[in-house]
Amino acid sequence: MNALIGSIFVLWCAAGLVVAGGFAARGADVALGEPATLTPGARLLLLPGAFLLWPLVLWRWMKAERSA
Repeated sequence: MNALIGSIFVLWCAAGLVVAGGFAARGADVALGEPATLTPGARLLLLPGAFLLWPLVLWRWMKAERSA
């Protein structure tokens, strides 16, 4: 049982890293909606929040891409 929970946690964190990296690299520009560029420092500051809230970030990112 503990191995299953540990595996789920590792997969959850891996998905968070992938989504946070993609969002900081490209998705933040799409989610802002207006033509804006982010500095590398701003992108770095987005990483922890996007990692922790990756399901919400992914949902909002996909919603913004559909409406664009």
